[in-house]
Amino acid sequence: MILELDCGNSFIKWRVISSDGRERALSGVVDSDSRLFEALAASPALSITHCRLVSVRSDVETEQLIDRLRGSLGVEAVSAQSASQVGAVRNGYDDFQRLGLDRWLAVLGAYHLGQRACLVVDLGTAVTADFVSADGAHLGGFICPGLPLMRDQLSTHTRRIRYDRQVALAALQELEPGRSTAEAVERGCVLMLRGFVEQQLLQARARFADGFEVFLTGGDADLVRDVAPGAQVVPDLVFVGLAIACPLG
Repeated sequence: MILELDCGNSFIKWRVISSDGRERALSGVVDSDSRLFEALAASPALSITHCRLVSVRSDVETEQLIDRLRGSLGVEAVSAQSASQVGAVRNGYDDFQRLGLDRWLAVLGAYHLGQRACLVVDLGTAVTADFVSADGAHLGGFICPGLPLMRDQLSTHTRRIRYDRQVALAALQELEPGRSTAEAVERGCVLMLRGFVEQQLLQARARFADGFEVFLTGGDADLVRDVAPGAQVVPDLVFVGLAIACPLG
C-alpha cells in the first residue's frame, strides 16, 4: 500500500491507497506529525510499502518527518520537488522553484484529468487560481486570502469581532445581508471569495476561446461551486498531481 501525505503549515492531509492507486483504504486530516502516526497505528492491518509526500514546510521539518517515517514504518518517502516541466505541463513562473508545490501539483493533476485548457482554483487558508493552456503551458495565476485568513485578520484587528465556529457555520446558511456581526463578517468574506472566482472565470473565458475545464479543490470549494456551473470538485487534486510528479516503480 502507498501512504500519501500533503503537509501544509497547519495540517497534514493523508491517505493510504492500494499499490495500483485504484482503491483508497483510509484517509484523514491531522494537526501534527504525532497525530498522523497515532492514526496509522490505529490501523495495524495496513501494510505500507511506499510513501510519497508534498510539503510546504521548512526543509528541516520535512526531513524530520521523512526520518520518522523511515524509523516508524520502514519506508523511504519520496518528496515532490519543483520542476520546470513534467510531461506536457510547463511551469509558468520565471523562477520555477518559486511556484508553490501544492499549486504545481494541482496544476499537474488538473491537466491530467482535463486534457485541455484548465482553470484551477484551490480554496484553502489562501485561495489560488492558476491557468493552464490547452498545450500544457502554465500561464500563471493569482493568490488572495482565503476565508480563514480574512476571518482571522478581522478578529485580530477589530476588537469587537468575536464569535465561535458554530456561530460562523450558522451564519453561512444563507447570504442575505447580515443582522449580526458574525453574519455580516462570514457572509461578506464568502461574497469576496465568490467574486474572486467569478473574476477568474471571466479571465479564463477571455483566454481560452475553445473552452476549458474548471477544477475546484480545497476545504471551502463547496462555498463557490454554484458560481462555476460544471466545475469539477476534486478534493484530492494535489494527490492526483503527486502521483504524476512522484511515480513509484
